[in-house]
Amino acid sequence: MRSRKTLKYKATTIESTASIRTTRVRTKNCAPSSSRTTISKSVLRTNQTRVNKVVDTRFPSTIRTPVCQSSTTKTTTTLARISTRFGKARETRGPSEKLKKQIFAAAKIMLKYMDRSADPCEDFYQFACGNWAKHNPIPKDKAAYDTFEMIRESLDSVLKELLEDPIPKGLQLYTDDATLKAKYLYRSCMNYEILEQRMERPLIQLLDELGGWPILRPNWDPEKFDWLLLVAQLRLYNNDILISEWVAPDIKNSDQYVIQFDQTSLGLPTRDYFLQPSNTIYLKAYKNYLIKISTLLGASLQNATIDADELIEFETKLAKITSSPDERRNVSELYQRMSIGELRTLVPQINWHRYLTIVLARPTNVSEPVVVYALQYIQDLVNLLSKTSPRTIANYLLWRFVRHRVNNLDDRFQEAKQKFYYILFGREQAPSRWKNCVAQVNSNMGMAVGSMFVKKYFDEKSKNDTLAMTRDIQRSFRELLNQTTWIDDETKELATEKVNAMLLRIGYPDFILQSELLNERYKDVVIRPDKYFENTLNILQHLTRVEQDRLGSPVNKTLWNTAPAVVNAYYSRSKNRIMFPAGILQPPFYHRYFPRSLNYGGIGVVIGHEITHGFDDKGRLFDKDGNLHRWWKDEAIYGFHERAQCLIDQYSHYIVSEVGMQIDGMNTQGENIADNGGIKQAFRAYERWLRANGDADETLPGLNATGKQLFFLNFAQVWCGSMRPEATRNKLKTAVHSPGKFRVIGTLSNSEDFAQVFYCPLGAPMNPVNKCSVW
Repeated sequence: MRSRKTLKYKATTIESTASIRTTRVRTKNCAPSSSRTTISKSVLRTNQTRVNKVVDTRFPSTIRTPVCQSSTTKTTTTLARISTRFGKARETRGPSEKLKKQIFAAAKIMLKYMDRSADPCEDFYQFACGNWAKHNPIPKDKAAYDTFEMIRESLDSVLKELLEDPIPKGLQLYTDDATLKAKYLYRSCMNYEILEQRMERPLIQLLDELGGWPILRPNWDPEKFDWLLLVAQLRLYNNDILISEWVAPDIKNSDQYVIQFDQTSLGLPTRDYFLQPSNTIYLKAYKNYLIKISTLLGASLQNATIDADELIEFETKLAKITSSPDERRNVSELYQRMSIGELRTLVPQINWHRYLTIVLARPTNVSEPVVVYALQYIQDLVNLLSKTSPRTIANYLLWRFVRHRVNNLDDRFQEAKQKFYYILFGREQAPSRWKNCVAQVNSNMGMAVGSMFVKKYFDEKSKNDTLAMTRDIQRSFRELLNQTTWIDDETKELATEKVNAMLLRIGYPDFILQSELLNERYKDVVIRPDKYFENTLNILQHLTRVEQDRLGSPVNKTLWNTAPAVVNAYYSRSKNRIMFPAGILQPPFYHRYFPRSLNYGGIGVVIGHEITHGFDDKGRLFDKDGNLHRWWKDEAIYGFHERAQCLIDQYSHYIVSEVGMQIDGMNTQGENIADNGGIKQAFRAYERWLRANGDADETLPGLNATGKQLFFLNFAQVWCGSMRPEATRNKLKTAVHSPGKFRVIGTLSNSEDFAQVFYCPLGAPMNPVNKCSVW
């Protein structure tokens, strides 16, 4: 995950279980019925009264079926019947009243979310999503709720059903079948009676094996403590504490795996939570959470309070020596390759050979190469550790470990976590247990879960369809690239080679449908239905072994490392690869029988977004083979920075009124570049499709809008949502994505295509005179 650029594309089912694509062939003498009014130049307004009248005409509340007046019309309709959720489509012929009703319902939902009194040229987000929150209040178990969460909820329900499918009688408990292991893992998580009986004992036993958590042991012996040994032992459980270590392709030689080191995360979302006085409330909640967890595990309140104060004082000092995201944006400035021997010379206080021998489970040579991204941090860290008591260091290391492991215990610990999350994110109650269990299984055994999902629900033909769309949108990028005047010809040629070389992975890896290969992946994972805590530890150790064992192996850039049943999309800089898991290939992003206006406005924009990540402020540093080096000419670099700065300034001026905070235009620039480039590429590809299919009916029943207008409407409604104030503050401090509202407004106000389609006058808020554009 570290080297991968992710797009947090979420989604919605639009409360529809089916979709339809209608193709109508009209003769020249056939005009649309007067009951269908397209958005036209009538939107050029003189006053607000006229605006409201025009908008009401465009999107009438009464659903009317468009009728062609010509008797020579030939109408062909392709219908798709899909199962209640995520069904595999199969073509049928002839009218289907059930399908028609479903499509009418989908159109009505789209209308329901809109605020038709809003002027699309003033605020298109309000126009597209103005009534969304009214119909979709934030659930108590969520800090935010948007169209992403809607589809994730639906997907989780499907996965729950798959995991709860009966296990055939006669199968051995300790089976090699990966999908059965996933089901047993889910059952162990859901077996709350056993969790209550075992209480905290499994964790206490593990802590004792690790030397004991001082906060629980007043007589803890500091003479026996070895901080480096404990850090290495915790790494075996896939935990990075104090120092982040992983094995991944070398970003300057992406065909070779290399050991890598960096600074690691903190116990709160960012360093600013520890350093800024305005965040005192969160630091206090963090301390109370620590005290509550430790007392639940047996600590006295007095000892817990004293140790917690010292622990947080240490973590605050740790925050001071970490670098901020802005300081770390240029990865080429952070990269330092050296041998273990050279690292030992630079940081002699750490026995690197000993640490790596434990983590890699094999000896290492002093000549073994490593890549370090935070040398100054590591040097400052050993200095800080030398001035800190062993008790505090041990308390901190095990607290960061315990905090995650209590998720595998009974509900007392979830209640404590909920109180902390209420302060931090505003979440009013903890999610249902089954939701946490589904998330745990999909996170830890994603390929096994994906196998079940794909076999039952995935439409295979959508893979080729999405692949064709991707190729078409790549063509759009090449066209836009060739039209740029600020990039020299040599850099253009190399950039063209890069987009042509992008690896495309859609749906799922083939091996998950082959039982032997899937079982091999999880062969050393032992799952017991009555040992949820131990099952989780087993999987964490498995994940660590898989990662560390890559060292010395050739890099397979075609290898999938993402679970198929997730709603997301990814671009990998080191592999120059984009991935669209099966979970995102569903409405509103995609359906094979949707009008192309919706598909291009949905998954098409996602595709363009991911392609553009290869050329954003970080992606552009990597060549077609995924290697970091300087391959742009100076004039092209200057031109890029000038245009990127325009976007930085634009988004930095946006203020989220609910909390009175500005968007961080610098931290979000990569995603903003991708959003702006993605929609331009997708719309260009859609226009090309329209020219090749000029007689296609790209409208929806009752939504009296052209296909081009539906393209932008669907793009915007993907980002409908709302967020609690606490979660909004956290997002603005930490996220690399702008809030959904500003992903819509920021992107579309830079789009000349949008302004033309909605006839927005120059100078309107959604059609400013000065626009920003990188790609």
